[in-house]
Amino acid sequence: MASFTTLSQSPPKLLFRQLFEKESSTYTYLLADCSHPDKPALLIDPVDRTVDRDLNLVKELGLKLIYAMNTHVHADHVTGTGLIKGKVPGVKSVISKASGSKADVFVEPGDKISFGDLFLEVRATPGHTMGCVTYVTGDGPDQPQPRMAFTGDALLIRGCGRTDFQGGSSQQLYKSVHSQIFTLLKETLLYPAHDYKGFSVTTVGEEMLYNPRLTKDEETFRNIMENLNLAYPKMIDVAVPANMVCGLQDLEPKAN
Repeated sequence: MASFTTLSQSPPKLLFRQLFEKESSTYTYLLADCSHPDKPALLIDPVDRTVDRDLNLVKELGLKLIYAMNTHVHADHVTGTGLIKGKVPGVKSVISKASGSKADVFVEPGDKISFGDLFLEVRATPGHTMGCVTYVTGDGPDQPQPRMAFTGDALLIRGCGRTDFQGGSSQQLYKSVHSQIFTLLKETLLYPAHDYKGFSVTTVGEEMLYNPRLTKDEETFRNIMENLNLAYPKMIDVAVPANMVCGLQDLEPKAN
């Protein structure tokens, strides 16, 4: 698989870091507009276990964190957004309105999340869960080129998220990927929320050619997804309730 160095392909104003949490094989993404005086930044899919690492990096780079965002309500780890809000005053949590979760900002399809002169476009990509969204960097001469899409669990590198819980639907996921992700330019860089084989990035063009599930017709895809026979997620009973309240499970008021 080809290797990509996104910093050399993007305008100097974008600072980008891909971070990894090994227990759940989760990627967290840090983006910032470093040409802006405030150096505003955001984190996508932070994990509770690695909040201190992420915030230390933000501090070292002289950034101002303004958003902690999730692509969906995760079932395999507890989001770090609640911890981040407790440690960094003024940070706002972001998730889709369709998720039914708690957050400071609820996004819907077509919304834009601005950080300095850069922005992320929100695309609805349900199917893994009913509230999944993909965040895509802006389209225009002053935005990063090629564009970057943060696909959560909807589209993985040579795979996709499971569809057998949290309101998942293989039919919906197929349509989401083909209408909202595969319609982007083929050179668009795709960054998933997880990888279990050591890959870090792919492109729309690669996945349209080589994804073993989503290159099939819809009926074949549905049959594949219905016969995966995957184990029950070991963290789901802890992670989902916590993530429905922004990961603030330990900050809820307790009765005397």
